[in-house]
Amino acid sequence: MKARYLLPAIATALLISGVAMAQDDQLNWNGLTEEQQQVLGPMAGNWDSLPIERRARLADGAKRWTDMDAEGREASRERFQTWQNLSDDERNAIRDRYNQFQRLTPREKARIRNNFRNFRDLPADHRQQLRDRYRNMTPDQRQRVRDRLRRRQQTRPRPSDVPPR
Repeated sequence: MKARYLLPAIATALLISGVAMAQDDQLNWNGLTEEQQQVLGPMAGNWDSLPIERRARLADGAKRWTDMDAEGREASRERFQTWQNLSDDERNAIRDRYNQFQRLTPREKARIRNNFRNFRDLPADHRQQLRDRYRNMTPDQRQRVRDRLRRRQQTRPRPSDVPPR
């Protein structure tokens, strides 16, 4: 009876290890494309000692980099430079906000993205006025604004709630 369960377990383990070995081979330095190796050149010496998850992320990033046009690469360089100039506290705050966003429901994420698009589409002077007004608020006033906006969002009818005409 034990053999009945043991054989499928062994087969599954062998299958998983085979897939892992194939992925590991692709993430060895020689498994990278020439373009990826060029982008990741400074890491060549210690590439094989990096954890496989890190190698996978770096290989994916190098692939995205090689697929970018010159304008995309320049924008990416600028974002990276901005990131490098942030303090550890600022970076941690950004990571925390990112993690909070990832925990939201798809509907909440869509609402935030839509609000950001609306804000981004405002004229520059209007965006600056809103920023200045928000910066001059006390934390209590800011919380009241956030609460009011959430309530307003919750009371609006959803597109699925509105009967067709």
